Amino acid sequence: MQNTLEQKIAYLEFVNDQLHSEIHYVDRLLKLIGFPDGLETIKSAAQEVIEEEGVE
Repeated sequence: MQNTLEQKIAYLEFVNDQLHSEIHYVDRLLKLIGFPDGLETIKSAAQEVIEEEGVE
């Protein structure tokens, strides 16, 4: 059982690393194409659209 838990933890750590790398890459790309704060800029813009259009 301990081995199974260790395998699950190792897999989750791997997935976390992959997701972190992907988010960092997308953030860097957004900054390169002109969004000054990368993902934060996109999130703010999306929130404004949602609020203006009343989307939930």
